[in-house]
Amino acid sequence: MKTTDEAIFITINCLDMFYGKKPYEVGRIVRLIKEPDNQYDKEAIGVFLPFIDRIGYVANSVKTVYAGTYSAGRIYDCFENYTYARIMFVTRSCAIALLLDKQDVEQDDEPQEPDKNTRPEPKKTPHKSKNGKNPMGFKG
Repeated sequence: MKTTDEAIFITINCLDMFYGKKPYEVGRIVRLIKEPDNQYDKEAIGVFLPFIDRIGYVANSVKTVYAGTYSAGRIYDCFENYTYARIMFVTRSCAIALLLDKQDVEQDDEPQEPDKNTRPEPKKTPHKSKNGKNPMGFKG
């Protein structure tokens, strides 16, 4: 993704076409994947979660992009095939997410070699949602 000093927020819409607001949880990371073969929009960017598949699209119309957020067309050339975003707010009809750098998210997946001179950190328990279940997502 092209580097920038400013935070880039996007609008995710089509919640009503897929699973509603259920998959959207504040703090959850979603994967954004370009869909250049989309018959309706050549700058379409799908929003995905593991085990669920597509849960929405990055908004790309002046009628659906919230003020202060970027459209799919504005971020389309900022990354190659996919990147990530963190859900920040969920409204009645859409979600607002912060665009993340793919390398920052995927770097967390690489195992770190422990330093022999430091004590190991205690294991953290996974974040649980309000209903007591672990949230689904790429990272949390």
